[in-house]
Amino acid sequence: MKKVTRRSFANTLGKGMAATALISPLYSSLAYSTTTTKKLGVALVGLGSYSTYQLAPSLQDTDYCYLSAIVTGTKEKEQLWKEKYNLAKDCIYNYGNFDTIIDNPKVDIVYVVLPNSMHADFCIRAAKAGKHVICEKPMAMNVAECDAIIKACEDNNVKLSVGYRMQSDPYTKEVKKYVMEKTFGDVNFVSSDAAYISQGNPNQWRLNKALSGGGALMNMGVYSIQTSIYGTGENPISVTAQEFSTRPGYFKDTDETITAQFEFPNGAVGHMMTSHNINGNRLKVHGDKGWFELDPAHSYGPISGRTSAGTEIKFPLKMQMALQMDDFAKHIQLGTTNMAPGEMGKRDMIIVEAIYKSIAEGGNKQLLDLGTMGIVS
Repeated sequence: MKKVTRRSFANTLGKGMAATALISPLYSSLAYSTTTTKKLGVALVGLGSYSTYQLAPSLQDTDYCYLSAIVTGTKEKEQLWKEKYNLAKDCIYNYGNFDTIIDNPKVDIVYVVLPNSMHADFCIRAAKAGKHVICEKPMAMNVAECDAIIKACEDNNVKLSVGYRMQSDPYTKEVKKYVMEKTFGDVNFVSSDAAYISQGNPNQWRLNKALSGGGALMNMGVYSIQTSIYGTGENPISVTAQEFSTRPGYFKDTDETITAQFEFPNGAVGHMMTSHNINGNRLKVHGDKGWFELDPAHSYGPISGRTSAGTEIKFPLKMQMALQMDDFAKHIQLGTTNMAPGEMGKRDMIIVEAIYKSIAEGGNKQLLDLGTMGIVS
C-alpha cells in the first residue's frame, strides 16, 4: 500500500473531502482527585465536516471538557476557528508542528479525526506527548495498527477511547438493559442496517482505499457490527459475508454494499447490511417473548424506538458527541467506565478483517475467537 504522508493527504483534501462525515491507572502530566470538576481541554486533529458540524458544536455543550486547541493543514481555517471559538494563539497547530503539543498544559485530550490511514500515526504521537487519546472510528486500518495504538497509550500511561458516540446514547443503554434483563426473553435474532447513498465527489478520501482502508464496511459497517453485538449482549463466534456492487464506475476502489451473518454463543443469529449506495438505519432485536427496534438507530438524532408491547422508546435529545466526550473526560478524572476502550475498537477490526476474508474466499465461514478480549457490548 502506498504510504500516505501529510503532504499527500493535503493534496487529497484539495480534491475534495466527503461532506458527511480497562480502566487503567492515571495519569499524564496532570493528576486529578476523584472529586475534581476541572474541565479537560480537547484538541481536535483534523477539521473536516465531522469536527466542524458535530464535534466542535458538541464541545460547546459539554460539562467535563471543552475545545481548547485545533490541528489543521488548512491555513485559512486557523483564523476562522480561532475567532469562532476564542482559541488562544498558542493552541493553533498544523500537522508539521503537532508534536510540540507536548508542551501545552491546555490540552489534556487529543481527538484524532483524520482519514483512517492517519489514525495510528497521530494517536501514537499524541500518546507520546502525554495526552489522552480519542481515536475516531474505525480505530485503524487493521488489527496490527490497533495493537500499536493500544501499546503506545499503555506505555505512556494515558487513556484511550474510540469515537463510538452511540455507546453514550441513552437509546443504546436501553437496548443493553432490555438484553441484560431479558425484557423480551432470550434474543434469537438481530438485524442491523447502517447505510447511506454516497453522491459526493468521487475523489473524496472515503472512496480512496489508501486513505480509508475500505468502503462502506470501514465507515458505516462498524455501526452494524456494534449494534449486532449489544443487540445480543455477546461477541459473535463466526461470520459469513457477501459483497455487492451496482455502481462499479463510482466505487472503483472500495466496497459499495456488504451483508454478513453472525452466529452467537447462545445460539442467536444476526444479519447486518452496510452500504454507500443504499439507505439503511435500523436495529431490530427478536426475543422469544417479543421484539424491540430502533428506527432510525444510528443517526445523530433524534432516534426513535418501539417494542412489541406497544410502548415507545423515547429519551430527550442531546448531542451524542457531547455525551461521548463527557463520558471519556469523567473516565479520565473520576475513574468511571470507559464506554469505548481501545480493545473494543480492536475487536471490531478483527471482525472487519474476518468479513473481508470471508468475501475474498467466496463467502466461507470465518470463526472468531473474541472470548478472551473482555469486551462484549
